[in-house]
Amino acid sequence: MKFEAEVAALQRTPMFQGVDASRLRLLAFMGEDRSFRDGEFVVQQGDMSDNAYLILDGAADVIVEFGGESSVVAKLGDSEVFGEMAMLCETPRTASVQARGDLRTLCFEREGMLRLLREFPEMAIEMSRSLAQRLERTTAELARMRSKAHAAEKSEADS
Repeated sequence: MKFEAEVAALQRTPMFQGVDASRLRLLAFMGEDRSFRDGEFVVQQGDMSDNAYLILDGAADVIVEFGGESSVVAKLGDSEVFGEMAMLCETPRTASVQARGDLRTLCFEREGMLRLLREFPEMAIEMSRSLAQRLERTTAELARMRSKAHAAEKSEADS
């Protein structure tokens, strides 16, 4: 029953739509079920990682720290994926993700995901779209934070 719920969550995820159900079962089997409590960090900005996560149940905040200030730049819910950029690019995490309430995820290792992306180019296209949208939101939030910090510095200098 739990396994079928994981497959259903994958089917609801835009990145995996159009992928054959048997492949989604394989992906669900490859994933590791991980749970987090309210306030617990799933990933932290700056950490290296080779995992991506699918939210099976619950919600999480995406938090970016810039100039000593933290800001929630996105809220994630059921069937949303995060961590794929650090996993694909082998770069440090660009944001932290913190559980908002109890959170249950399916964690995917790099090698399994890369194999699937090679087999299903349409999934790679959807992942690219998702990353581009996330980057756009993050860039806008960082610009807002920078403007706020600049205004505070100017106000301080004027005092």
